[in-house]
Order: sequence, then C-alpha cells, then structure tokens
Amino acid sequence: MTLPHITPMQSTGQPKVVEGAYLRDICAQPDVLRSMLAALREGPNLSSVSRAINQGDLKRIVLTGMGSSLHALYPLHLALCRHGLTSHWVEASELLGGFESLRSRDTLLIVVSQSGESAEVVQLLRRRGEFGRVIGVTNNPDSTLATESDHALLLHAGAEATVSCKTYLASLAVLHWLGAVLTETDPLVALREIEQAEAGMSAYLSHWRDHVALLKPVVEGIESIFVTGRGCSLATAGTGGLILKESTRRPAEGMSCAAFRHGPLEMIGPNVLVLVMVGQTAVRDVNRKLYNDIISGGGRGGLIGPGHDATSAVFRIPEVPVALLPLLEILPVQMLSLALAARDGREAGVFAKASKITVTA
Repeated sequence: MTLPHITPMQSTGQPKVVEGAYLRDICAQPDVLRSMLAALREGPNLSSVSRAINQGDLKRIVLTGMGSSLHALYPLHLALCRHGLTSHWVEASELLGGFESLRSRDTLLIVVSQSGESAEVVQLLRRRGEFGRVIGVTNNPDSTLATESDHALLLHAGAEATVSCKTYLASLAVLHWLGAVLTETDPLVALREIEQAEAGMSAYLSHWRDHVALLKPVVEGIESIFVTGRGCSLATAGTGGLILKESTRRPAEGMSCAAFRHGPLEMIGPNVLVLVMVGQTAVRDVNRKLYNDIISGGGRGGLIGPGHDATSAVFRIPEVPVALLPLLEILPVQMLSLALAARDGREAGVFAKASKITVTA
C-alpha cells in the first residue's frame, strides 16, 4: 500500500504558534539530555544495589510514579523482565492502597517524580521503612523524594514551565542508564545510545516550524486523538495521550495497538486521528496493519517511525536502539500539540485548572 503524502502548506496558511514557555521547553530537550549525560558520566555509584540484587538480598523491583513519570518507567520494566529479574510496574496510588506483598525489606523501590513532591509519592515515602532500598528519580534536589531516598538520581532538566517534556525525556534517559546498572550490562554503552538519541532529537527539533506546518491539514476537523503502540512504545502512547489532553484540552487517549482493536476501532472516522507507533522490528508488520485498517475504514491516521515507515516528515524519526524509541517518538506528538493549539487560537501547554505539582491524592 502506498502511504499518503502530506504536502507542506504555503507560508501564508501556517498556523500561528504562540512561542511561549512550553515551546521553549520542547526546544531545550537536547540541552537537557546533554546535561543528563554529563551528570551520568560522573558515575552515581549504585554498585551496592546491583550487588544486593545479584546476591538475592533484593528479590524484586517495584517501579512506581504517577502520570508521565509512571509511563517513563515502562521501558525499564521490560528491560528488567528480559534479564530475568522480578519487576512490578505499579501506579503509586495503587501501591498505597494495596499490593501488601510488595512492601517488603527485600524489595527495591524505584520512584520517579519530576517534582519529588507529588501527593502519592510523599505518602509512599512515609512508609519507606517497609522497603529494603529506595532509589528516587527527580528534578528537585531538595524534594522529599531526593532527601528520603537511599539513592537520588537527579534529572538536571532545569525549571519546567508546564506540561512534562524535559523531565519526561530526562527520566527516560536516566532510567535507560539505570537499567544497564541493575542488569550488570555496560552502562557506557547506554550512555553512547543516549548520545545517539540526542543527536537525532537535535536534528528533528531544528525543523519544528516545518513540522507544525505539515500538521495543519492533519489537524483540520480533528476532535479527538488516540496514540497507540506496543512494547516500549507504550511509554509514548501513555505519555502522548496525557500531554495532548494537558496541552490542548482536547480528548486524547493512549493505549496499546491491540487494545485499540478491542472497541475503540468502532470510533474511527473523519474527526478522529489515530497515531500508530511503528515500534521495534518484531511488531512493525502488525502495527502497520492497524494503520492500514484505520485508513481503509475511513479513519485518519499517522505512522510514527524511522525512514519510509513514517507517513510524512513530521512523523519520521531517526533510528535509535529499541529501548530509546520513546525519546524520539514523543517529538511528533509534541508537534501535534502545538498545531492543535494554534488551530484553536490558544497557547499550548498553559494550565487553566491543573497545576504543575499535584498535591491532592
């Protein structure tokens, strides 16, 4: 099947993007990754943790957070499982209300929170004595998470104005490095892979105006959006749905490609846009099949992936190792948020009802 080609609009028809704090945060993401790489090269020493896992003193690993922080943990969850480690990926609010068997002195708890002060995280840390070790990943060195953890990994993302973008990218990067440490593979390889992703990200974002322009015909008439993927791309699907809701106030949902076939497929039509992450090689054919079925069924869609897999330049991302696909896949979703807000005549990423830190559980 020949993929549809989206023709760039004439300059007179470009949407007017309000170049505010959210856009500045998006464009600063490569700088954040460079800062993150410099910090990781200093080598936070977690050898005692990996040794405790190897010797069986820590029998399970619990990964937790809320929102995009939770989604960022999913590729690490997959990596730990692939290496035969017992990993549990649980939302922090659920961990507070159940999962008693996971709260044990032979459990390693890894908590991600950009602020380190989210209500659920603070409540969970009051019970930190129930766990063996706690690793906290946060952007705030003075936060409850940083000060109450046995080991704090800082994101070095700087101030973030509104919707999570810099902190999400930095979380993915530091967790990729952490996965190498915990599985006792070479963390220097992980750093080189993050470096490769940063170069691709810089190249993509240098054309952000062109990307938003290409999306003008894509967003015309769109009322709701689905972001879908499989494997590590589920991090993109979950975060993509979340940030589109936050930044544009439009209905958006992230889910697996398989889950989309179980009901939401009935919703496809001219006012619904479905983004499909092509993903890793093993699932690309089945993901392309979903995209083709959406288009042949009268829906509107876009394929996000490397090379010829993508349906236009805005959805085309550089090749990176599978575990780092979410670092690049989220960029077209961010461009989409800018185009939708411009279409609606508003600035993307400005909170009207929510706040940067959720203090009520």
